[in-house]
Amino acid sequence: MLLYMSNGSAGTKSTPLHSVSVAGAVVREDGRLLAIRRADNGTWELPGGVLELTEAPEAGVAREVLEETGIHVEVDELTGVYKNTTRGIVALVFRCKPSGGTERTSAESTAVDWLTPTEVEERMAEVYAIRLLDALDGNGPHVRSHDGRHLITHQ
Repeated sequence: MLLYMSNGSAGTKSTPLHSVSVAGAVVREDGRLLAIRRADNGTWELPGGVLELTEAPEAGVAREVLEETGIHVEVDELTGVYKNTTRGIVALVFRCKPSGGTERTSAESTAVDWLTPTEVEERMAEVYAIRLLDALDGNGPHVRSHDGRHLITHQ
């Protein structure tokens, strides 16, 4: 059965448009997690961004982490898929290992830090902290939805 979701007026059928982003849950050997403070809004998040049209997800993760933090990574595995139901953004999160480079800020980040899981919970909004914590639990890939601020739990 084929279902249609409409963005248009009644009687017209269209495919909903989504943006796909990628993010790296970069885990150091000591268990600390790479995080950035975003330049545009000052919030702490994991490094990532919009996947380019012709780019493989793993390549996009490596590119985004390097651009925002100065850290080169080896991409291990997909740990979660997160949908912002308000903005139509689907984020793919991959666990990564650092493989070189030196921490630095960029035009997109005002701070780069290696956080403990407790610091992740303290500094990050729920919808971003869960992405890093999910990457640590080994039970993924997780599939979650949120409204931009809070996770949506399905009964």
